[in-house]
Amino acid sequence: MSDFTFKTPDELQAMLGERLRRLRLSRNIDQLSLAEKAGISDRALRNLEMGRGATVETLVRTLKALDYVRGIEILAPEATVNP
Repeated sequence: MSDFTFKTPDELQAMLGERLRRLRLSRNIDQLSLAEKAGISDRALRNLEMGRGATVETLVRTLKALDYVRGIEILAPEATVNP
């Protein structure tokens, strides 16, 4: 895993978009089909995959459509109380 500390928000968005694109391709799903399944426009999906202008809703809908909601847990793990 690379060090994300020194990456800009734009670089991190681009990395996330690329990873989502690769996940989609590994599942052999084209953009139009995934966008339809997610209930978003194909333009919204393209923006997400390119790391620009995506909303949290677009991300969540895409993760659900890819059957990868555990990605939410990975992005924002449940905080545990540690005395």
